[in-house]
Amino acid sequence: MFIDYAKVFIKAGDGGNGAVAFRREKYVPKGGPAGGNGGNGGSVIFKADRNLTTLLDFQYKRKYLAEDGDPGGSSLKDGKSGKDIVIRVPIGTIIKDEDADEIIFDLDADGKEFVAVKGGKGGRGNSNFATPTQQTPRYAEDGRPGPEKFVVLELKLIADVGLVGFPNAGKSSLISVISDAKPKIADYPFTTLEPNLGIVRYKDFKSITVADIPGIIEGAHLGKGLGLKFLRHIERTKILLLMIDITSEDYAKDYKTLLAELNQYSKVLSKKKKILAFTKADLLEPSEMKKVTKRKIRGYDGPVLIFSSATRFGLPELLDELWQQLKD
Repeated sequence: MFIDYAKVFIKAGDGGNGAVAFRREKYVPKGGPAGGNGGNGGSVIFKADRNLTTLLDFQYKRKYLAEDGDPGGSSLKDGKSGKDIVIRVPIGTIIKDEDADEIIFDLDADGKEFVAVKGGKGGRGNSNFATPTQQTPRYAEDGRPGPEKFVVLELKLIADVGLVGFPNAGKSSLISVISDAKPKIADYPFTTLEPNLGIVRYKDFKSITVADIPGIIEGAHLGKGLGLKFLRHIERTKILLLMIDITSEDYAKDYKTLLAELNQYSKVLSKKKKILAFTKADLLEPSEMKKVTKRKIRGYDGPVLIFSSATRFGLPELLDELWQQLKD
């Protein structure tokens, strides 16, 4: 199961209290202060891990508490610091503050770490408060409590190319023939209910990462259909491949609708490089295909590609164009 959103509660460990203690050595009837410091509380750390692909684990565990620091002891013994808790998440996970609804950190590389809440500082023992005028202080400092908060985890796939199109535009079919990904394919809308990532082997040991995203419908930016589940994952892609069914009755309207949904969801998406491709070319005669490629669509002046996943017609040209655009 692919889960790309979760809300969790995190709390850093409390700092241990400082100790009030005095030396009790033989022949030292009035020993000085010897209270040790409390240990620091553990921190909560998020770490990107390339071996993870979903936030599914956070559906079962939503509370993460780091260890408290131990209190200080006698004979100037400091308390042991609490252990940090390291929470592993997939690459591409964004951490957001629930209250402010703003991005705190972006874990966009393997091994990248972020200290979400730092452990509370341990209190000082009474040995730290001795002065020439007060040589036997009978007080110590309490440890500071560890911060706590709710954070939102949002996973956004990182890919070179994002496949954009209406349900049944042929996105799943395309990624299944150009990569080893095995998405669900059927004749009914919304076959793809979760994003799929495929690695396409290109010439001379090169590769292209392609994301097959759930189909978009008009109003997706408002959450209709699969809405935000679709749009969230194409913000990180370098290129958007707009895919239109070649049997559509109105190419221009389809293109305009797709573009509008992208632009209304995010200004980032509106600025991304876009390539237009017509799918299911095997359903038309060669003479009809030529007419399609020559047809101008208002607002688009880039390359127009046409291919069939069923017969593999046009796929080499499609991959060549994608690679060239990525290189540029």
